[in-house]
Amino acid sequence: MTRSTQHTALAAAILAMLCGPAAAQFTPSPPPGAAPNAVQNRWPDPPRPPQAEPAPAPASAPQAAPKRQPPQAQSAPAAPKPAPKPVAAPTGSAVACSGIFAKDSSHLKLVKKYASRNVVLGQVDGPDGTKLQATILFPDDPKRRLEILWTNDESHSGTQVIAINGKSQWGAPKGLKLGMPLAALEKLNGRSFKISGFGADNTATVLSWESGALSALPGGCKVGLRLAEDAKAPQQARDTVGGDKELVSSDANVRAVKPVVTEILIGY
Repeated sequence: MTRSTQHTALAAAILAMLCGPAAAQFTPSPPPGAAPNAVQNRWPDPPRPPQAEPAPAPASAPQAAPKRQPPQAQSAPAAPKPAPKPVAAPTGSAVACSGIFAKDSSHLKLVKKYASRNVVLGQVDGPDGTKLQATILFPDDPKRRLEILWTNDESHSGTQVIAINGKSQWGAPKGLKLGMPLAALEKLNGRSFKISGFGADNTATVLSWESGALSALPGGCKVGLRLAEDAKAPQQARDTVGGDKELVSSDANVRAVKPVVTEILIGY
């Protein structure tokens, strides 16, 4: 998880954009037991069929004993084939505004798809240092972690916000992913867009996609981003883009601080 202070501006912006409550509230259940060790199937070589023995010769008049032939060397048994290496599970996939992440999804549906040991109810960071109850997918694997807030706090259903942050390798609609630079965002959006000034945590949020391609996603969901500036960027540019203000992504000083995506929020 990222620090709660880093969630404040973006979470507030996306929740305001969604015109819904801050987040669904529910009582977390106790964490499930440790996941069992993966089982790797090992298949031995199939047994060889027995070779037919020659039928005994019919009785006849005694004949000269045949010359003894040297015994043929028996071939060594074939070495067992090495067991195949287990295929590593993918560390990330793409979140789509349909299927398991559609607006009508639920905690139960996630459990049925990903197994109960990989889907837990717990607390995540919210706006202004608050804690929000959410479903956490793969809570013990930073690269596969995903956080989902619900609109219905009793049944844990109705997708409200899906958060991709930290080291998660999940992708988002339109090819969005963590670490994406500003130029790639403008290309996906088809034009420049508005962002907030960079705060004390060196991050800014997207305020408006300016009717670009990222302003509406297939499936009826919306996307909000948090951007972090490069710590090695020129100090003059960093001072210029800091503070409570509105900026345009095409601004020379914004480009100079080389911001990249550090959090993606997908909501309905």
